Amino acid sequence: MMPRPGRAQEGNTVKNTPKIAIIGSGGYVFPVRLVMDVLSFPELQECEIALMDINEGRLRRSERDVRSVVERNRLPAKVTATRNRRSALDGADYVIIAFQIGGLEAYRHDVEIPRRYGLDQTVGDTLGPGGVFRAMRTIPVLVDIAGEMKKLCPNALMIQYANPMSMNCWAVNTTRVKCVGFCHSVQGTSWLLAKAVGVPYEECTYKSVGINHQAWFVEFRHGDRDILPEIRQVMGARYPTPRAAGGKAKTGTGCKGEYIDDIYWPEHVRTEIMRMTGYFHTESSHHGSEYTPWFRKSRALIKGYMPVRWDYYQICRGYEGRKARKETENLLAGPLKCSAEYGAPLIHSLETGTPRVVHGNVPNWGPPGTSPTVPASLAIPNLPANCCVEVPCLVNKGGVQPTATGPLPTACAAVNRSMINVQELAVEAALTGNREKAVQAVSVDPLTGALMTLPRIRRMVEEMLRAEAKWLPQFRGKS
Repeated sequence: MMPRPGRAQEGNTVKNTPKIAIIGSGGYVFPVRLVMDVLSFPELQECEIALMDINEGRLRRSERDVRSVVERNRLPAKVTATRNRRSALDGADYVIIAFQIGGLEAYRHDVEIPRRYGLDQTVGDTLGPGGVFRAMRTIPVLVDIAGEMKKLCPNALMIQYANPMSMNCWAVNTTRVKCVGFCHSVQGTSWLLAKAVGVPYEECTYKSVGINHQAWFVEFRHGDRDILPEIRQVMGARYPTPRAAGGKAKTGTGCKGEYIDDIYWPEHVRTEIMRMTGYFHTESSHHGSEYTPWFRKSRALIKGYMPVRWDYYQICRGYEGRKARKETENLLAGPLKCSAEYGAPLIHSLETGTPRVVHGNVPNWGPPGTSPTVPASLAIPNLPANCCVEVPCLVNKGGVQPTATGPLPTACAAVNRSMINVQELAVEAALTGNREKAVQAVSVDPLTGALMTLPRIRRMVEEMLRAEAKWLPQFRGKS
């Protein structure tokens, strides 16, 4: 058997030296965090880390940081840095996506233009006009990368971290390149829930099923005990319906600082959705409030459910520079240990055969890289066959193997489908450059539809298309 591309062969054995390409490696903290995660596994310490970014200054900063990790820990890992994407991809075994097309300049349009039309997004990177436009900027680049992977590293696995996760992975899945998307919302929320009911997190098991940023904890156990009823009781009592929404309780009560940071602490939104569906989902109340029509229709309602204003665009604006550098320096000075991110453990399992379960974003129709036309059991049968789902996946030398979890509770599936409708149209718009598809994607967004008329939505989308034209080449020359 021939070794996979990027492998050195010694005699009859294949040396365990995978090549890991990080596309978009110029970020302040996240790329360095991923590298430290990888190098925390002794079996991966001879790997090649290929850093790639289009910004020379940021690329060299990341290169210096990564080399300092290798040198301080006296590791044999090889580090390369390039602005040439094809060079980074050549012979890669894993391709990690960690970029944001358009950066803060494009992001500003994503949030400021809708705000002028009366639609306030706290994040705007997953659904709504912000999520749709971020997808339309990102997907053409991902499809180009997938095409290059087919030529330069056809057996490689794309590990997709860029938002909007579901839309991006959905588009890549159409290329038949193997892709799994990872987020940390499952890890963070599962820890939050265990802490809320006072049980040790390491003694818990759970199953989270649905779509990215809206997957549902359909099972949660402490040892042999089902603690879902306790989660419902504790969270329901802690986060009552605020008076602004017709409840009897004052808002703002809760456990500030007890198990989550001081900004993210009120979970009235997720708890209210849990009262309706019966299940807690994976995205924070601030971010999750953007995905439904119920929580952001008036200032009083927003204040009732989210007493503390949280604006991710402003956080990102204030993060670059000295604050980000300080966080990176603290990370570099710390121990070489793996974080809660799934990427490095996934690579370790695929390389060594160590079995693990990760919650990954994969095609609903089957394992990454397979054809949607081949009959197979759907991971979640009451969600569309062609969508991207987030489900538990077994990982070992056999690859990434999504589990068939069975149907979601009907109400949970219904809420997911309202998001999937937007995702499908946004993917079609991104792949075709069809302006009407872009208008349709934003029009069927639950929150946008709750706040705006169709003519007003069209005007907003047209303004955003003009403002972001330089990052949307697929729309040029199309009326």
